[in-house]
This record gives sequence, structure tokens and C-alpha cells, in this order.
Amino acid sequence: MTNILDSNLTCGIFDHFDEDGRSIADQYADRLVLAETYDRLGFYAYHLAEHHCTPHGRSPSPNLFLSSVIQRTQRLRVGQLVMLLNLYHPLRAFEEICMLDHLSNGRLEVGIGRGSLPMELTYFGVDADVAPSRYEEASQILLNAMDGGVLNYRGQHFVLDGVPLTLSPHQRPHPPTWVATNRPESASWAAANGANLACVGPSSVVRKVSDVFRAHEKTKRLAEGRDRFIALLRMIVIGRSEAEAYSLAAPAYERWLTSFKFLYELNDLSLPANLPPTFEAAIESELCVVGTQASVRQTLLHHLEEAGANYLLCQPAFGNLPVDAAVNTAAAIHSEFIAPER
Repeated sequence: MTNILDSNLTCGIFDHFDEDGRSIADQYADRLVLAETYDRLGFYAYHLAEHHCTPHGRSPSPNLFLSSVIQRTQRLRVGQLVMLLNLYHPLRAFEEICMLDHLSNGRLEVGIGRGSLPMELTYFGVDADVAPSRYEEASQILLNAMDGGVLNYRGQHFVLDGVPLTLSPHQRPHPPTWVATNRPESASWAAANGANLACVGPSSVVRKVSDVFRAHEKTKRLAEGRDRFIALLRMIVIGRSEAEAYSLAAPAYERWLTSFKFLYELNDLSLPANLPPTFEAAIESELCVVGTQASVRQTLLHHLEEAGANYLLCQPAFGNLPVDAAVNTAAAIHSEFIAPER
């Protein structure tokens, strides 16, 4: 396998923004401080999830929070991972994307998707049987709008006749796009449409998805002369010792897990089969990487190589993990993966 550090590894941040037990205002303030830290340490981008009616997501309007992040940062790119297009009119989504791209002076990364839990969409009147086709139309309209001009579209869910697009993105032809998936068929769509890919799960499972992505992406890469990102998501806690790291991470994961399960338990739904039910299972399944700076480095390098990923998507803040622990983890990742490239 190739040394991942010789393959231009990029490091970014992912945030579910799950509830930590404190006031929402305090948590917002701390996340903005963390964003400043990520910016100072040279992380590539801050990717924010969108969830609704659940403590698993305190940023149900990611674009609103990201508009604050861009005012507190200089270089850090920002984006949704993902923007739930089924909850937006695609024209409204396009206009918000244009605004964020200009407000950030071209630092926007656009993530789009259907979402992982249909119940969240159902609360807004979008039934599970309608969501796939509605999302397909909305994503196509959004991509068409990026080309500018006058927007025309006739579909089952949306009809747009001669809509003048008076806004356009700052980045040309448009901001980079992202798709989050562990499904090979979605990976092939992302590759065909020039999107970057974000995955979570055991490295061996992700490798099957990244191989499909690269196979379909070859034509795009040859035409544009650059590789797309294949991101591997890991919840990471780095301590001065293994014992310290585990003592911080274990209760934080349990808190994160409680928030994750909230809507499933409220609606008597079966939990995802791949959800680690305990902290030990999260370590075993590679979702969490916990330890000293040296041990975490080796584990992450192994995961990235096996997964075929070139973008480390770090989640250093989750559950009730103290802010200073997230800062220490981010600083250690900077030291191991970002600073050596400068």
C-alpha cells in the first residue's frame, strides 16, 4: 500500500453537534471557539450535520450556524454534511448556497443527501416512499442551477418554468460538492457528478465503496486533472496516556449514543445494524479511535490505507467531551498530520 502521507492527506472536521447537557447558547459559543481553533491549526474544512427534532443535532439549520463560523475564521472552509434537500425547495437551497459562498469569500463545500432517518423527514410531511424520488429531482435541479442562466425543470415533484437565476456562486463553476454514503451505487453517482465522497464504517467496508468511486471517477479525473476527496470519518480522542483518553472518550460516546438513539426509541424503530451499541464496540468497529498521540497516528494511518481514503474526517467533539479535550485532540492531529506538510 502507498504511504498515505505521500498521497496528500487532507484533514477536516465533522460535527454532529449533538447535545452535551449544557445550555444551547453555551454549546454554540464553545463550538465557535472550536471553529477558531480548527482554523488556526490549519484544518481544511468544517463539515456540519443536519438533524431535526432530536438531541443528536443542535444545528437543524446548518447554513445559519455556518454563517457565524465564517465570520470567526479566515481560511477554514465550511459546509453541510449533509444538507437534507428533501426539506428545502431546491431553488431556496441554491440561493442559500450562493449567499454562503459569497459571505465566506469562496470557502463553501456543499454536501447534499436524503438523510439517514426517514422519521426526521416525516415530521415535515415528507413521507418515506416519496423521499427518494423527491431528493433525486431536487439534487438535479440544484446541479442545473449551478450552471446559471434561466432554470427550467418539469418533474413529478417540482415544476420550474423560466426562473431567472439572479444569484450565482462565488466559486466557478460552483462550490465543491459532497455526498455521504456507504453504498456503492451512491458512490458511483457521486463520481459521475464530480462530487467528493464521505464514508464511515470499518475500513474494509469503506474500501469496497472507495474502489467503486475511483473506478467511476477515472473519466472525471482525467478530464479535470485532479483527484476527488474520499473522506473517512473517525471519532477521535487523544490523551496523555491510553487510560486518560479512554476515561474521556467512554462517557462521551455513551452520551452521543443516547442522543443518536432518541428518535429510534421514541418511535419504537429498530436501530441501525451497524451502530456500535457500546464504547467497546465503537472501538472494535473502528468508529472511535482513542489513545495516545503515537498510537492514534498508527491506527489512523492503517485505517486510511485500508479504506483507500485521502481525507481524514475527524470528529474530536461529541457527547459531553470537555472542550479542552477536543482542543487537545485537534492540536495533536495538527502535529501529526498537518504541520509536517508545511
